Amino acid sequence: MRYWCELAWLGGPTATAGVVLDVEGDRIIAVTTTGEVPHAAVRLAGLTIPGLANAHSHAFHRAMRARTQRGTGSFWTWREQMYAAADRLDPDLYLAVARATFAEMALAGITVVGEFHYLHHGPGGVPYDDPNAMGAALIAAAGDAGVRLTLLDTCYLQGGIGVELNPTQRRYSDGDVVGWATRAGALADGAMVRHGAAIHSVRAVDPAATEVVAAWAEARSAVLHAHVSEQPAENEQCRVAYGCTPTELLADRGALGPRFTSVHATHLTDADVARYGASASTCCFCPTTERDLADGIGPAKALVDAGVRISLGSDSNAIIDLFEEARAVELDERLASQVRGSHSAHDLLSMATRHGYDCLGWPDGGRLVAGALADFTTVRLDSVRTVGGGVGHAVATAVFAASAADVRHVFVGGREVVRDGVHLAVDVAAELASSIAAIYGES
Repeated sequence: MRYWCELAWLGGPTATAGVVLDVEGDRIIAVTTTGEVPHAAVRLAGLTIPGLANAHSHAFHRAMRARTQRGTGSFWTWREQMYAAADRLDPDLYLAVARATFAEMALAGITVVGEFHYLHHGPGGVPYDDPNAMGAALIAAAGDAGVRLTLLDTCYLQGGIGVELNPTQRRYSDGDVVGWATRAGALADGAMVRHGAAIHSVRAVDPAATEVVAAWAEARSAVLHAHVSEQPAENEQCRVAYGCTPTELLADRGALGPRFTSVHATHLTDADVARYGASASTCCFCPTTERDLADGIGPAKALVDAGVRISLGSDSNAIIDLFEEARAVELDERLASQVRGSHSAHDLLSMATRHGYDCLGWPDGGRLVAGALADFTTVRLDSVRTVGGGVGHAVATAVFAASAADVRHVFVGGREVVRDGVHLAVDVAAELASSIAAIYGES
């Protein structure tokens, strides 16, 4: 197939006009430019960009959208509401809500998602007949929604440092790190699925087990992710228990490196930032969730200055909009620093595309180049939000003005998943409504 892009972002500060993408199978085989639409080419009006990469998601949290926005509280009070939602899920219901959530991501231009998967077992921690039934539901959901998936199988062993698991948390645990490794090791990659490892946090995984998970990922050349320093309380508990920051603990146990991603990385010391830079690790920011949970503003500029690549995630899925996540990195930095322009529009778009693909184990994606995966998204430049920027400002328009509603077309592996803003396989709104109602027992 041949696609003619009115404008395309090829990685630089501005867009290029009249870009032709030749696609064979699941790959882009040629990228050229021409002022006229070639014969038999599909015309893509607007700005075509590489597919967006959602580097951190908890799909079932989508069921909580708007239901937690009452009263005062913190991350810790929100977490109790999350536990209640998790308690209601079984593999069939997990499949339904995840399929709808992943399809909503496709509508938002997302072509690959990293699912931080910790809800493994049944009530009380009793495994299903297939111990990977919940993971299989996520894999099926992504397949139905037409998006790539990196399943970040998460080790979760304690309810806090030195704290027993509560009844809900027992569903997350394999009992010990050997049990986790055995179950996670039964999963296999596929054309649209890759498997990675995750350490839930230093609260949920002790140092010895952290070392085992890191070694497991290293032996398989798999990506490794972890929640890190999301809350000041986590840092303080780690210092009291282990005499170091969470980042120091992870570094000492062999977790940091080019395949490691620190999720949130909100409350870091200068030494933590330097460690990420020196180890070539990635940090994943999830600004809409970090705002929603009153977590704080992460040190994005300091990390970038240290040579750290930042990726982006929708995390709790309170909003699914990678354009919002991208601009929030810069806009939140402005609030913290009172300085504008710390991150350029094309650097923010890199965070939303190739940096995310890289940290999810798909280094051949997130780019519009010959040989790359044929994953791309077209954004309208004629909506009420995006009109008026002009060709020279198309990249800034996408990052600072567009929303998920401006996504017009989405292709994954050369296959059209979204056409004219409509998902071609899933009735997203209807499936979201029915699956969320089932979770809460609503008619």
